[in-house]
Amino acid sequence: MTYAVTAFFATITISLAAPDKAAIEAKENAAWQAFKDKKADDFKKVVDKNLHCVYAEGLSDMQKELADMQKWDMKSFSISDFTAFSDEPNVMLTTYIVKIEGTYDGKDMSGTYNAGSVWKQKKGAWMAIFHTNIKQGAASQ
Repeated sequence: MTYAVTAFFATITISLAAPDKAAIEAKENAAWQAFKDKKADDFKKVVDKNLHCVYAEGLSDMQKELADMQKWDMKSFSISDFTAFSDEPNVMLTTYIVKIEGTYDGKDMSGTYNAGSVWKQKKGAWMAIFHTNIKQGAASQ
């Protein structure tokens, strides 16, 4: 009986624990891929409807992100130096570097960006609730 109860609580603890780094990195990649491919429905599967974003150009929300998605012609992106941190079971913070090749509204936006997101578990699903990225070197200009 003791073993059964211990196994039961261990299972609950594991199911409530924050995802591992690889799982949340996969979510981050899925959001970028959906944005690159201009697949709004796929984007909405991993990004919360109440998303908030901060960029050098200004603030954004889900509606603006979806509109901006159509103005991007992203040829490629690659994520590196990915870190994930959590001290709460339902919130995860990520930071990483993303290299982008592409244009926004005809303007070349290719470059290396410092990026970060906040993910929150809602009804069993991890959803991005905050995102930011800024081109490296832009802060000193």
